[in-house]
Amino acid sequence: MRVRKGILIVLEGIDGAGKSTQARHLLKRLRGLGYDAASFREPSRGKWGRQIKKLARVPGSLSPEEELTLFVKDREENVARNLKPALAAGKIVVLDRYYFSTIAYQGAKGIDPVRIRRMNERIAVKSDLVFILDIGARPGLARIHFRKRKDLLFERERYLRKVRAIFRSLKGRRFIHLDASRSREETARDIWSRVQRLLDF
Repeated sequence: MRVRKGILIVLEGIDGAGKSTQARHLLKRLRGLGYDAASFREPSRGKWGRQIKKLARVPGSLSPEEELTLFVKDREENVARNLKPALAAGKIVVLDRYYFSTIAYQGAKGIDPVRIRRMNERIAVKSDLVFILDIGARPGLARIHFRKRKDLLFERERYLRKVRAIFRSLKGRRFIHLDASRSREETARDIWSRVQRLLDF
């Protein structure tokens, strides 16, 4: 089943908020109902995304400006190779992180969030819904404590408090802030309720 035009749904939040879990759940539900849906994530699996993931394992390997440059390059590639073609084909795209994460994460390192937003909106395709899954830094980190690999650049409590504050400052009609400290099922119900309204519009 195709929609009249492509739809881009973004899931955002600090580490441990449950973005990836909810993205998988939403994709499965959409496909189960017969919608033509695709899923992508950032950093992507492309050249720049792989470089980001590799360097992120080494604290201090990149300056905030270098991080920002890599994320913008990765986003340009992701938009051109994945997002634009999928949306042009009339698919519903579920995206695990987008430039709002760059605003929050690099903004928390001292780069002007307004500047980051302007840089990215020159290259990004517009999202239809942005779910910001909100959870405190400490409980978020507790959820991912047993991961085998930890992203040492980003998974620090004091830093994540700043990241969360920037996420919480993002406002507008397309932004939906949800309490992610609840059960996965409750969060998934709220997400689906909002997505359903968009699909029925």
